[in-house]
Amino acid sequence: MSSLPDDLDPGGSRVTERDPAPVPIPGRVTFNRLELNRILNLYGRMVADGDWRDYAIDFLRDRAVFSVFRRASEVPIYRIEKDPRLARKQGAYSVISASGLILRRGHELDRVLLVIDRKLSLV
Repeated sequence: MSSLPDDLDPGGSRVTERDPAPVPIPGRVTFNRLELNRILNLYGRMVADGDWRDYAIDFLRDRAVFSVFRRASEVPIYRIEKDPRLARKQGAYSVISASGLILRRGHELDRVLLVIDRKLSLV
């Protein structure tokens, strides 16, 4: 009779349990993977252009906020917010300037981000 530990299979390889997918903290609003991917793509282009340098993400009870900074020591030049309470009214997404002015609000993140997403255009 062999005395193999319970976590070894007969082939000798170690059996490990995989952690389930990360679960957001209950009671917190978060960006999903597609939303965050869209925001980070825009952020990467703006960093490559030299316009933006830093960002912060806050997951609060009532909204999720992606803040963009020109320099780390300044106030954010833009805040991209997701507020599910406004989803049926004005739209869950909004872009807010440094002065607190809401630049655009809507139901679709891509359309809301167009206010700060400069595309190349023919002249």
